[in-house]
Amino acid sequence: MGYRFSDLTAACHNDWRHYIEHDFVRRLGAATLDQKAFRHYLQQDYLFLIHFARAYALAAYKSRTLSDLRHAQAGLSTILDVELDLHIAYCREWGISESDLETLPEARATLAYTRYVLETGQRGDLLDLHVALAPCLIGYGEIATWLNAQPFTVRGDANPFDAWITMYEGPDFQEAMASEITWLDSHLAEVGPRRFEELRQVFSEATRLEIDFWQMGLDQGD
Repeated sequence: MGYRFSDLTAACHNDWRHYIEHDFVRRLGAATLDQKAFRHYLQQDYLFLIHFARAYALAAYKSRTLSDLRHAQAGLSTILDVELDLHIAYCREWGISESDLETLPEARATLAYTRYVLETGQRGDLLDLHVALAPCLIGYGEIATWLNAQPFTVRGDANPFDAWITMYEGPDFQEAMASEITWLDSHLAEVGPRRFEELRQVFSEATRLEIDFWQMGLDQGD
């Protein structure tokens, strides 16, 4: 019996919806999020992106086929050559300099999440690693789509966080998300029930750590 990525989100429905519809996300969409909370999240997300790049380097090492190797290389290149530069520029708009980012201490939620992803990749195989990364890469794209469907979401200049939504609803990120879902679907199709249960546990834990990451930001503003 084969599986798809949608089977993972269905098996972890409550955690997944709690992550996608977290109060941090709702307030961001409604333009009511405390700017201190968002600024703290932005800084920690910079640190996460660095570890995300390390995870894709690990994915390249774990790859057994040329196709998987190219997929990992593309992800690493996107983070190092595009996303980090955009993130640094976006942080600058919020009064956070690159030197501030370079000396930033990691919050506990950042440590817990990033090290879980890397440790999962080290002890497991390539599919374990991709499943651990999926809540971030796929989740952010789904969050942007979900926010756009909500009546409370404010777009444009009236929302100081609008650029964040624009980034993740944009074609570049949505294309990367679709590519990752396609990759996961093709590999999950080859696993049986016992292996799927192992992957479900990885996905559930990573999703709960994403929830903690949102809560970390939210707590800074409360």
